[in-house]
Amino acid sequence: MAGRLSLRRMPQERRDVPLHGYKLAYPMLSAEGTDAGFTGVSLGRTYAYRVEAEAKCAQSSRHQSPSRLCDCGFYCFHELTDARALACDPQYQQSVLLEVDAAGRYFRYERGLRYSRQTVRAVHAGLCACGWPAQVFVATGTGVVGWRKLLPVCSTCAGNRPPLTLEHFGRLAGVPVHRDDRAVAFTTGAQAAGPEMVPLLSAEVALLHARLDELQTQLDQLTRGSGPPT
Repeated sequence: MAGRLSLRRMPQERRDVPLHGYKLAYPMLSAEGTDAGFTGVSLGRTYAYRVEAEAKCAQSSRHQSPSRLCDCGFYCFHELTDARALACDPQYQQSVLLEVDAAGRYFRYERGLRYSRQTVRAVHAGLCACGWPAQVFVATGTGVVGWRKLLPVCSTCAGNRPPLTLEHFGRLAGVPVHRDDRAVAFTTGAQAAGPEMVPLLSAEVALLHARLDELQTQLDQLTRGSGPPT
């Protein structure tokens, strides 16, 4: 997400009063299943952080993060719309959206911040890959040392995999987890029909195909019967 903010960087500043921002992250569950956290979607994928965290450089421990000579540090957007726009990119569709307070040392960019200290205030789960709002988290089979990466999915796509509800993840992390309102609004029309209508609609489609096949058979018979005399 580093290059998504802007190439124009301002001088380093420091702020004790937090600035509000928005970012994407991957949800994580500790190996023991007793703690929830996150990893970055770009440079910060190699380690997990909790709700309150200090930025660490994944490449060197010889400098504080963020540094002028490195891309390390937490990143966030100023505007919610920018974070949601980035979430449309296929490589970030397994992420969640975080509302964060950014503090400590930071660099200000045109569209966001790179900073040293972060507190996550809320988590928003978007759409499942199938298009329905995410309802639970399931393990992806990947992760980092001590942490398993989770995937936000609907209850149908969770299948037989053990689900972790959004509410349970929120309790482990210590922050509220919401279904993204834009994601819910996106599927309002489909939800009006209701998942329970799917079998009925499928049956109607099958009946329609059967009737079309019957009509085609009758048409073929009529065509053969009205052919030229021999």
